[in-house]
Amino acid sequence: MLAHSSNEPQIALEEAEATRDSLTQILLGLRLEGVAYDRCVLHGPWAIGFPAQAAARFLFVARGTAWLQSPGSAWMRLEAGDALLLPHGGAHVLASDPEVPPVALDALERTPVTETITLVRCEGRVRCTAPRAGAAAPPDVVFCGSMRFNLDPLHPLMALMPERMHAGALAQRDPTVPVLLEAMEREVALDRIGFCGILARLADVLAASVIRAWVECGCSDASGWIAALRCPRLGQVVAAIHREPARDWRVAQLAALMGASRSRFADAFTRTLGESPARYVAKVRMSEARRWIAQEGMRVAVAAHRLGYDSEAAFSRAFKRIVGQPPSALRLRPDGR
Repeated sequence: MLAHSSNEPQIALEEAEATRDSLTQILLGLRLEGVAYDRCVLHGPWAIGFPAQAAARFLFVARGTAWLQSPGSAWMRLEAGDALLLPHGGAHVLASDPEVPPVALDALERTPVTETITLVRCEGRVRCTAPRAGAAAPPDVVFCGSMRFNLDPLHPLMALMPERMHAGALAQRDPTVPVLLEAMEREVALDRIGFCGILARLADVLAASVIRAWVECGCSDASGWIAALRCPRLGQVVAAIHREPARDWRVAQLAALMGASRSRFADAFTRTLGESPARYVAKVRMSEARRWIAQEGMRVAVAAHRLGYDSEAAFSRAFKRIVGQPPSALRLRPDGR
């Protein structure tokens, strides 16, 4: 018994290492790219309606306070220094007060600062509401951006992400998050030359850090994809599939990676991820194919060959079963959605 007990810490350490390696391999493939940023100078009372979009949206309250509401959810108060990531780019309203009627973002005065950064003002002729009587209060300042994931919408990480991720809620779990928030606050306070560009780069890193903290710290259900990654042996299988999506994976190969029989592996995989290994592999492969075609402009025939299909027609049929549309349709919709 004593010998068995002395091995337990080492076993636990090895399992933790395997889990971390699986998560690392998945997160190494995650990239976020800021495509457009707005620095909003808002004289209260104000309220802005942000439309739904394919890209993720990032919000950082640089000065003042704000209230945020997404359809079907309660108002959420944000303080100066708060940051929020909306991975799915859902519609929402940002306001100085929940009672203020919103104005569409596109209706506000916009001044280009750089190719990707715009100054947005809510004042003067385009004012959200009538100004309050008395001395003018300092404007609220919100820094917001649109970000593009390099992950396909079919990727399980994207499917699991909630509608919004609050950086403050994750700060205590990941020491990187508060450091980045403090750096953004300093850039805003100092107002130095080029600070908008630095804010944009910090926003990219902060958004990725928020997602990492959410994955690592269990901010999701204990079942499904993340649960599979946390299982050392099953996590290695999932990581291998994502590392080599073009490989023609067979159940026997995947079972060998897990060190289990085919039946035991298939049962554990299906029970944890909610779908068969074959279905999961097909989704990952078609997710990669959609990225190749929609984002990289790869020809359908080339994608079919890379994935080992005998013909473009066979690939197109398999693609449509998983994605719901033929690969040729992606040429008409660059976002692949």
